[in-house]
Amino acid sequence: MTSLAMIEAAAKRLKGHARLTPMLSSPFLDDIAGRRILVKAECLQHTGSFKFRGGWSALSALDETARAKGVIAYSSGNHAQGVAHAATLHGAPSVIVMPSDAPQLKIDNTRALGGEVVLYDRATEDRDAIGQRLASERDLTLIKPFDEPQVIAGQGTVGLEIAAQAAEFGVTEGEVLVNCGGGGLTSGIALALEARAPQMQVRPCEPKGFDDVARSLISGDIERNSQTSGSICDAILTESPGQITFPILRRLCGAGLVVTEDEALQAMALAFLRLKIVLEPGGAVSLAAALFHGSELNSETVIVVATGGNVDPEMFDQALKRFA
Repeated sequence: MTSLAMIEAAAKRLKGHARLTPMLSSPFLDDIAGRRILVKAECLQHTGSFKFRGGWSALSALDETARAKGVIAYSSGNHAQGVAHAATLHGAPSVIVMPSDAPQLKIDNTRALGGEVVLYDRATEDRDAIGQRLASERDLTLIKPFDEPQVIAGQGTVGLEIAAQAAEFGVTEGEVLVNCGGGGLTSGIALALEARAPQMQVRPCEPKGFDDVARSLISGDIERNSQTSGSICDAILTESPGQITFPILRRLCGAGLVVTEDEALQAMALAFLRLKIVLEPGGAVSLAAALFHGSELNSETVIVVATGGNVDPEMFDQALKRFA
């Protein structure tokens, strides 16, 4: 299981390789939210999302023999790019299983970063089965997108940085809003903050209709979505929280927050106008929760993790038209 020691070890391996992403603020966003908002801009991380951290953590933890044989991952795009880039930098081959309806930008970027892309239909095919078959046939090491201790450890380094950067702003307590799919980033941040900033509470954020984590936290059991496609927030669509991540989420997180696609698009536009950063829909859900769901928040200061910025121009144009 992932521990603080593993997160700290991942941070040492990531030093000099991952970017220390900035924490941004805007009085305009504060006015909309009715509270202080700090935005951890992981959209500025290598490959455009926090996923590089987990990819590097997992690759760097492998023994040289296994790494030389190569790795395999499955992802709608951000984990794909993170693993592909980390593998290439380690001189290792990578095979990435991606849904055929993933944004073309993410598919193209994964190939450009050195990954061999295998497409599948997420409505009719099982990505886990495909990944396990290819891993067996080619003797590849499977790097899961969230239910993998070293991946969680890598993502948890975001939490270490949040604690340190927030302290520089004079912030030691509040709510930390995290875009949540399977829960790797959310659980990693929660573990790091439990030790480094225990007065901060993590709140998972999801798009309406795909709120498996929010429902799971209410019931106390792993709940599943009836579908895993059909939302513009592709980066955080999963069937359910992970077997490893959910116990951490249940122990450490507050109630989940759920936003609409329109709210995510508005948040994308506001992030561009006021912070000068580009977010994808799934990367803007947490900001949307901070801006438009204030009645569900309890803190004077909220930290938002802006998780990714890999958005097609057409989708970004849709967001900007909200303010045309």
